[in-house]
Amino acid sequence: MAERVVPLRLAQIPNALTIARFAAIPVFVALLVTADGGHSWPAAIVFGAAGVTDQVDGWLARRWHVESRFGSVADPLADRLMIDTAVVGLFLHGRLPWPALALIVARDLVLIGGYKFVVPRGYELSVNFVGKAATWILYAALAFMLATTQGTDWPYVLFWIGLALALVAGASYVFSALRRQP
Repeated sequence: MAERVVPLRLAQIPNALTIARFAAIPVFVALLVTADGGHSWPAAIVFGAAGVTDQVDGWLARRWHVESRFGSVADPLADRLMIDTAVVGLFLHGRLPWPALALIVARDLVLIGGYKFVVPRGYELSVNFVGKAATWILYAALAFMLATTQGTDWPYVLFWIGLALALVAGASYVFSALRRQP
């Protein structure tokens, strides 16, 4: 691992952004619960800001050479929780169909459960471009769903593209782990 290139105080920013994303989840839930049919600009802004911090924290950690064990676990967990919360909320508001809810939650349960299975066996999960693209697209699609009224179709197209990429990325993690088994 390369040597840290910033003072310790700045080196803590990426993990602080991840923690802020966890802290934003209850705020997002409160805004989503009071949303009119799943349409809420404030919820969309909080959710979109979470998506931006996801990109910024990882970029800073890599650029400053301050990647941490905490960040490697907490960052994707914060994403899963924020995205799953949005999907559940939009489902409850009638904005997403049950297959979307089932696929997102199942994928994330497999990823989280799989993590506990493969890491003790020596396999290191690394984020790939497809997984990052899926997360970016899902954040964008869900934020746009929150910002638009029901009947606006294009955020759904974006959502299904993001979900397809997420499933491909999840499958690649599983197959990679199975190939590496002794």
